[in-house]
Order: sequence, then structure tokens, then C-alpha cells
Amino acid sequence: MSLIQIQNLTFSYDSGEKPLFENVSLSIDTNWKLGLIGRNGRGKTTLLKLMHGDYRYQGGISASVSFEYFPYPISYPEELAIEIVEEIVPGIEQWQIIRELTLLQTDSEILWRPFSSLSKGEQTKLLLAALFLRENRFLLIDEPTNHLDAAGRAAVGAYLSRKKGFILVSHDRTLLDSCIDHVLSINRTNIELQRGNFSSWDENRRKTEQFEETENDKLRRDIRRLSAAARNAAGWSQQIERSKYGEGPVDRGFIGHQSAKMMKRAKTLEKRRKKAVEEKSALLKNKEQIHTLKLSPLTFRLNRLFTCSNMTVAYSGDPVFNPVSFEMFRDERVCVMGKNGAGKSSLLKAILGETLPIRGDIQRPSDLRISYVPQDTSFLSGSLSEFAAKQEISESLLRAILDKLAMGKDELEHDLRSMSAGQKKKILIAGSLCEQAHLYIWDEPLNYIDVISRIQIETLLLSFPSTMLFVEHDAAFCSKIATRTISLSR
Repeated sequence: MSLIQIQNLTFSYDSGEKPLFENVSLSIDTNWKLGLIGRNGRGKTTLLKLMHGDYRYQGGISASVSFEYFPYPISYPEELAIEIVEEIVPGIEQWQIIRELTLLQTDSEILWRPFSSLSKGEQTKLLLAALFLRENRFLLIDEPTNHLDAAGRAAVGAYLSRKKGFILVSHDRTLLDSCIDHVLSINRTNIELQRGNFSSWDENRRKTEQFEETENDKLRRDIRRLSAAARNAAGWSQQIERSKYGEGPVDRGFIGHQSAKMMKRAKTLEKRRKKAVEEKSALLKNKEQIHTLKLSPLTFRLNRLFTCSNMTVAYSGDPVFNPVSFEMFRDERVCVMGKNGAGKSSLLKAILGETLPIRGDIQRPSDLRISYVPQDTSFLSGSLSEFAAKQEISESLLRAILDKLAMGKDELEHDLRSMSAGQKKKILIAGSLCEQAHLYIWDEPLNYIDVISRIQIETLLLSFPSTMLFVEHDAAFCSKIATRTISLSR
């Protein structure tokens, strides 16, 4: 066991900007299984890259171990997978690699295939296995499961639960609960370290916010009461002071004494009010603003939106998935499930009406309006205004929704091409929410989306009678949102 010491870390991408991190100090045990969470844009990946030594910063980061960043850069993807592993871990024995792949529920035959031919999930598992085989390393693992199906995520979670010595950036609550023992959260105003998994952190967050909201309400009432009492006492003091100069004989000394007592009381009440204001201002600084979003779905004229009968997609004559038959009805939220490569995206595209080699039959009314969120975000470019115009949606509504999803005004002025994957995905989701449609088809919408935004989207979908067909591997999201599931198999 040893410690990673971060002392007075300060960093900003531009000298004229507010620092992303300012005087951050942390001690991290190299045996911990640490989950790193926070809103998109808070600096999770940046913190990992600072630890890895990719950026210059002020302050210090010291450790007795070396850092490895995941995803690992691959210079020659055409090489065999086993050659890639041997370059990462020189001198490694094949049986050691096979042992790790077995723990990751992955067939060792992938070792003798070109790395570039492996699926994203297989590449992820291979590189995780290789990096954990390196000794005296602390792994900085950045969102490893975005391209993994539910089974793959479960396998990675089980694998990581057997390991130690890593920081894991993930927005998958189920994954975090399965494999971490500490949480590092980048909050609105500070960075906080807690023992436990995501669920225990979330429970503590909710309890803290509930306590602070109760204290906030109490202090707000006290401030109103003390303000009124201070005004009254000051008014009485002035009134008593004026009576010194009334008609007839008066005891001006006594009256002056009384006036001074009332003024002293007024000042005491004002001090108490200021103290209450200071205490109130210290509360709820880290409360995430989970604003309510709004969806305006259209109601289709029929209860049944479309029908698939013995339908599949066949590329080069081979069916991608076994034929399926199902109907879609109003107010249903149907989750399409299946392993990577099972044809989930192909099914969605076929229902959208894209030209695909379809077998079987899809019956879909021509007046059915669909809003689509694709899995890929790489096509986004240009300004937000140009995106709104192209999608024929209200730019003001789009900006309002993105504000509720914690995207600041400055972020929205950048070219969409330069934005992070999480920011791009939020723009696509917000654009879909701006569209009035009978059916919302979303293909892995939560990739790269932070936990708080996921909770907002869950709350939204549970609050409105929307009809949705979606693919998503976040188990917590699916269990809350799906009213029905369809499984594809090969």
C-alpha cells in the first residue's frame, strides 16, 4: 500500500479562464477501487490526464507507482491482438493473457485476429486485460463501457471487482456499484472523497441536500423574523429619542438610556441576521440543479403505431438477427436488447424507413412522425444556430433545454465539432426533445452522458406519456424506463 498525493493542484486550459481545478489537495490509496463521477465538463478526463502527465499544471502530484491511461493508444491496429498485448506487457506468457480474458468472459481466439477486426467490446476487454497485467501500475480508466452491451458491462464490472488500484470514470450506476469501494465526486464548488459505492454516495448526497434544505428554510424564516425585529427596535429607539423633546417636563437622561438600549438591541438583532445569512449562504453550494424538462409528444390517431412481421435485416444474404414479430402501441417505452453486433441499430434504422435489405414485413403509416437520436455524433459541426435551423426546431427552446442539462452559455458558442462526446449527445437529445413526434427512437442515447443528466432524462420520460423505442445498455435506466423489452439473437 502507498499513497498518491495531489497537492494544491491548479489548472486551466486558458490563462484568461477560470481554473478548472484550483488548489485541489487529495490523498489516494493505491489499493483503492475509486469511481470518479461528476457532470459533463467538470474535468473528469482532464484530472486523469493531469495525473498521467499529459498537461502542465501548478501544484504537485507524487506517487510511488506509474500511471497508465485507458483507452491505450494503438499505433498499428493491423497487428495481431497478441502482438499488441506483448508490446504493452513485454515478456508476458500466453497463459497469463488467456487467464485474464477468461475472467473477462472473452474467447482467447481473438488473440490471433488483427486488432482492427475486433469489436469495440473485444478491444476494450483485451486492453483492460493487458494493462492489469503490468506490475506496479495505477490505472486511469476512462469510460470503458460505452460500446459494451449489458453482458459485456457485467463482465467488466465483475473483472474490476477482483482488481484493485484504479480510478474508473463511468456514468453507469450499475457498473460503479459492482466494482468500486471509494467515490471521488467533482461537485459544483469542490472535490469530495467518500468511502463506498455509487448508491451509498447518492444516498449521502440526498440526505445532505435534504438536511441543508431544511436548514435553509429555517434560516430563511429566521432572517425574515430578525430583519423585522431589527427594524422595529430601531424604529422604537428613534421614537423614544424624539420624546426627549416633547412638551412639559421630561427625564431626558432616562429617555436617552431607554433609546440607547433599544438601539443596542436593534444592532444585536442585525448581527444575528447577518450571521444567519452567512450560514444560509454556506448551504446547498453543491446541490445539483435537476431542473424539470418538458416533452411535447404528439398523439397518433391510431393506438398501434407499426407492426413488424417475421422481420430481419440480411446483409450479403445473411440475416443479422433471427426474425422478430412485434407491434408498437401508444405510450409504450420499448427497449431493444441484445449483444453487440446482434442488429439492434439495424432494426431501428429499418423502422425509421432507411433503405436496408429487409426480409419480412414492416407496416408503418406514412403520417407517423418520428424523432431520432442516432448513436453516432461525429457528423455534428457548425454552430448551435445552424443545427437548430437544419433540424427546424426552436433555437431558444433548444438553448433552454441544454441549460437545464447543465451546458453553460459559453459552451454553446463553440463549434459543435470541437465539443466533447457528452456535450454532443446532449445536443442530439435536446434537439429530439424540441421535436413534436408520435414516436421517439433513440439509439444508445446515454453514451457519455453524466449521471445527473441521466436522472433528469429518466424523470422526464416517467412524467409524460411518450412513446419510445430505444437501445440502451444502462441497466438502471432500462429497469426504470422500459415498459417492455424485445431481445434480438443471432
